Amino acid sequence: MLFPLLAEISGNLQIALAAVAIPLGIGIIGYKAVESVGRNPGASTKILVQSIIGMAFAEAIIFFVIFLGS
Repeated sequence: MLFPLLAEISGNLQIALAAVAIPLGIGIIGYKAVESVGRNPGASTKILVQSIIGMAFAEAIIFFVIFLGS
């Protein structure tokens, strides 16, 4: 009785974990970007570019998980 239920749950488990982890990762990237701009305001443009690229890569992971996982 438990094994069929676990098989149904584990079928979409990677999508659920990615849907939870990716926004957390993007939030951490944004937090660290704001923190580093506060420490060094002169490098704000370089930090902004790097943080946007990092957020785009983190967001791209969810698309790979959705399209390849299902």
